[in-house]
Amino acid sequence: MKKNKIITLTVNPALDKSAHFKGLVPEQKIRCDAPRFDAGGGGINVSKAIFRLGGESLAIFTAGGPTGETIKDLLTQEGIAIAPIEVTNWTRESFVAVDDNTNSQYRFGFPGAAMSTSEKDTILLKMQSISSEFLVISGSISEGLPVDFYSQIALVAKQLGIKVIADTSGESLHKILETGVYLIKPNVGELAKLVGVPSLEMEEVDEAAKKIISSGGAEIVVVSLGPQGAVLVTKDSYDYVPAPNVVKKSTVGAGDSMVGGMVWALSQNKSLKEVIRWGVACGSAATMNEGTQLFKFEDAKRLYDWLQKS
Repeated sequence: MKKNKIITLTVNPALDKSAHFKGLVPEQKIRCDAPRFDAGGGGINVSKAIFRLGGESLAIFTAGGPTGETIKDLLTQEGIAIAPIEVTNWTRESFVAVDDNTNSQYRFGFPGAAMSTSEKDTILLKMQSISSEFLVISGSISEGLPVDFYSQIALVAKQLGIKVIADTSGESLHKILETGVYLIKPNVGELAKLVGVPSLEMEEVDEAAKKIISSGGAEIVVVSLGPQGAVLVTKDSYDYVPAPNVVKKSTVGAGDSMVGGMVWALSQNKSLKEVIRWGVACGSAATMNEGTQLFKFEDAKRLYDWLQKS
């Protein structure tokens, strides 16, 4: 396989639909505006974010049925390099609906269809042939895949000399730390679970992140603080970046946009100070757009410039 500086992996992608309606009334037909369709799922969104920043990546993802074909078409139309892995069951859908009367957003996610053992083996075989500087493993796993599946992939990537960036949660995140990766991006609640405590105060985040680093779980821990921003921690540094004050329209894809901004900055050999600020800028910019649209480059650049001065 051709060498790509960044590869993203999405084993449980989704065809994202978003629409507007006026008034949520039980037991009545809710009439929506014409829907918008976007290719979605963790790694796919990261590839889209990288593309909007002027970077390149190869998006590897599973694709099944008409929904899988639509995702392939959408990404190709956008100009993103893809390497789909064909599966039997249809790729899942997700739905975001916004009530114009209240500006409330409703998000509906469906589980991914089960994968067979042979499909799991196909994914692993594909990952054994990749050549890249960074591999982003992002999103949930499908039914039929073991909880240590991402850990298996991370081990393969490390053996190939690839830096792994992991953005997942739950048991999958716990397992991948046993292998050890380059960077993880938990939120505060996830970080607390990783270090075995019920919750964490802001002043405890640095110590908790360093605990993961010292155990070999990750070299860099970026902790998402939601509307408060994020912190980047290494074994000998701590950098807190507040989130810019923006008018929020949707939080869909904000975390993926943040990862996309960071891995793009890493691929450009930018400093860690710049990396975290690009991440916060892209994540914040994504909240300024409706539905599943991620961010606009001009918004991200303007917010980044502001963060550089703050």
